[in-house]
Amino acid sequence: MSPGPLRRDPLLVRESRPPLAAGVAAAVLGVAGATALLFGLREIAPVLSLGVVYLLVVLVVSAYWGLWLGIATSLLSALTYNFFHIPPTGRFTIASGENWVGLLAFLAVAAAASAVAELARERAMEATQRREEADLAAAAARALLGGARLQDGLAQTAHGIAAALGLPSAQLVLGTAEEGERSSTYSLDGGRATLVLPAALPEAVDARLRERIVPALESILAGAIERDALLDEVVETAALRRSDDLKTAILRAVSHDLRSPLTAMVSSGEALGSAALDEEDRAALSAAVVNEGARLERLITKLLDLSRLEAGEAAPQLDWADLGEILTVAREDLAGAGGAQHITLQLDRDLPPLRADAVQLERAFANLMENAIAHGGGQPVSVRARAVGPRLVVRVVDRGPGVPLGEQERIFTPFYRGDHATSTGSGLGLAIVRGFVEANGGTVRVESLPGQGASFVVEFTL
Repeated sequence: MSPGPLRRDPLLVRESRPPLAAGVAAAVLGVAGATALLFGLREIAPVLSLGVVYLLVVLVVSAYWGLWLGIATSLLSALTYNFFHIPPTGRFTIASGENWVGLLAFLAVAAAASAVAELARERAMEATQRREEADLAAAAARALLGGARLQDGLAQTAHGIAAALGLPSAQLVLGTAEEGERSSTYSLDGGRATLVLPAALPEAVDARLRERIVPALESILAGAIERDALLDEVVETAALRRSDDLKTAILRAVSHDLRSPLTAMVSSGEALGSAALDEEDRAALSAAVVNEGARLERLITKLLDLSRLEAGEAAPQLDWADLGEILTVAREDLAGAGGAQHITLQLDRDLPPLRADAVQLERAFANLMENAIAHGGGQPVSVRARAVGPRLVVRVVDRGPGVPLGEQERIFTPFYRGDHATSTGSGLGLAIVRGFVEANGGTVRVESLPGQGASFVVEFTL
């Protein structure tokens, strides 16, 4: 809740009065000035009618310093008026009855004026407080009901309360909070939130909080909490809808990839039953069934890996592992697909051990190598691992067409094949690579120039 423009309140309606010594000095100087002024005015007006001049001093003193100093000023004015201007002058005596009546009337009017000035000051101060509280409530409503996050609104509202009450700090938290030696707590909305303020608040501030600020804040906060709960339900509903959309997209994306090897396996299996086949054709069909079965198995494994990553259930089983051994096993995993012969491993000696899940990294690097072979145009793929300072760096480099700059981040999203892809795949491999690498504390990125191949860089901090 950003504070609005500061409005300077008149001195009359400030909660803290000017110093008492200044009030006494103002009363004495004001009475002295009025007395001197009456010496010049009594030549043109009766003395008894000039007492009203002192009322101006009484009103000013009462308005700024309160009722009691105003009454004291009225008594001082009466004594000074009597001594200097009511016959016989120079003494505190009154010669005639009408002068007594005039002096008593002056005292009564001065006391009444002091009381009226004090009452007006209190009403003005109360009106100012009400205006501040209305501004505070409006700002709290904007922060709590109009913001995107309830926690941000709580902090802004607490800052506004502290500024409005002149306090050094304030905190608004959800739930209950214990009152400490240096804090005072105010429960809001049946304990669903708590306002925490400094301890030993002035009695007037405490009463203002309990009677007006806290009730108004409670109603706004209750609406904000309900709104936040409704937003959570909306977000959850949207997430479920996105999950359903993702499942539909998965089925649509892999239906062809699943159907192709199955069709090939069924066709080859049916052909194997023909008596007209010679041994060479029968061996070729048998190999086709095995290869398509392996292809289908790899696709199903990728789908299972992706589903675990999407569900957040791929927590790594960390242990010390040999990165060179991981890369060797990953290359051997591709032997059945006929891709291992395209891969050249270049491993630095004495690679330090890596604390990671070896199984997950084997799958990640196998997918990365398979992707490089698929897009490498039949050219060799180079895999280099080395230690660079406190990091282990693995580079998988192919000699394919490369990855356009605009696609270098998108290729790591599930089912994205790219407009310039040279092979038909499921679009799952690189998404699984990033998921497993990041789950084990690493990073993966691609460096590529069009027409000059692609270099996938995997880094781990030791």
